[in-house]
Amino acid sequence: MKLSFNTWVYNSFPSMLPFYPLEEVISRIAAFGYDGIEIGCASPHAWPDYLSTQRRKEILQHLKRNNLNVAAMLPAPGGGPGVNPSSALKEEREFTINHYKEVIRLAHDWECPTVMWLAGWFGFGMNKQEAWKYSREGLQDVAKYAKDLGITLVVEPQAADCNLIESADDALQLAEESGESNVKVMFDTFHALYRNEVPSDYVYKMKDKLHHVHISDDDRLPPGQGTVNWDSVLKALKEIDYKGYLSMEIGFGTRKADPDWYAKTSIDYLTEKLKGIGCKS
Repeated sequence: MKLSFNTWVYNSFPSMLPFYPLEEVISRIAAFGYDGIEIGCASPHAWPDYLSTQRRKEILQHLKRNNLNVAAMLPAPGGGPGVNPSSALKEEREFTINHYKEVIRLAHDWECPTVMWLAGWFGFGMNKQEAWKYSREGLQDVAKYAKDLGITLVVEPQAADCNLIESADDALQLAEESGESNVKVMFDTFHALYRNEVPSDYVYKMKDKLHHVHISDDDRLPPGQGTVNWDSVLKALKEIDYKGYLSMEIGFGTRKADPDWYAKTSIDYLTEKLKGIGCKS
């Protein structure tokens, strides 16, 4: 298993937190000893339209100088135009699909193998079946584009943030219905907690289709600072022979955040835990 850190807390997302240039974040994450960095595709770090060809090359070179891989990338799940593949607005759905393809192209430029599919949400005047259909169709379109670039899409259940894909079963069903071999699933311990479910159960349920994991304790705290039973989560991951990234998606949503504290506290805790089960040198 490899450790990664998500950039949201360094990127003023979603509140007006201080933000740091992406090169600075890469240097800090590498210095803490992470294997990878997970990049949120929002400004100022990685909104594709704002990144020239030259800028993309400069970032890739900086990643390589720091021996840091891009573990995964994810679109911002709201704001601006919305980026909602399940929207009732045809124009918004079309924009979202095109945006996803731009994110995938950026991921390819930065040698990133994984992009998250945030399935969207529905509101007044829509029903779940209609929204699900739109999300599935968008996923199929984007997955075909991603496959040509060697990129895997992972469906994330987001119980705390959306009303369409909320559980492990939802994510597995949408991935299966896509019919595309490069569509897998992931989960975030935070969203499992939101549903009062046991995070290790998600590991066993997703098993062979599990491609990526978000790590968060209660209230987006670092692992070990809340109530999650990390021994059972890591034991489950070892039992299914999971070899992907454990990516810290923590610290954002509060003005109290000190990004470096979140990053350092997390890697120190999980490195010791993984050593204890023989999964980290």
